[in-house]
Amino acid sequence: MENAAPTAFEYDSENETRFQDLLTKYPTKQAVVIPALWLGQNQYGYLSPEVMDYVANRLEQSPVSVYSVVEFYTMFHTSPPGEHHIQMCHTLTCDLLGCESLTALIKDRLDIGPGEKTKDGKFSFETVECLGSCGTAPMMRMDNQYFENLTTEKLDKIIAACNEGRNPAEANG
Repeated sequence: MENAAPTAFEYDSENETRFQDLLTKYPTKQAVVIPALWLGQNQYGYLSPEVMDYVANRLEQSPVSVYSVVEFYTMFHTSPPGEHHIQMCHTLTCDLLGCESLTALIKDRLDIGPGEKTKDGKFSFETVECLGSCGTAPMMRMDNQYFENLTTEKLDKIIAACNEGRNPAEANG
């Protein structure tokens, strides 16, 4: 892949240092795909084709192998998410304990369904498989924070806090 075309994306100096450190911690370059993509998404906001191609080139992987990783994991975004990205767990435990009513509240308050973003770009929403917090279901992840033991009342307060520019974690209690 030495002759790959240059892209407009490059890691900034901080992420380049992190990337070089990752290369020393994994047995192969292929094993670095997920953390390298995470660096790119955190820097750029989402994984554009240019970011994915950059990661593939840096790791000497085919672009399709990197694209397939991005498509498999719900933590990666291929388009810009909203300012507040909501991931609602809809696996069995969360489903049994009320995620359907929480999803309905999001539709009612924000006028978006799974896979959509509000017109103002403030919120995006998706349903995802297990987020690993079945003991505190129903739950969601938003802005890299977990919100557990959710009720419609708690979720309403979280949405209101975001709309008021406050930290949503404070509203969750």
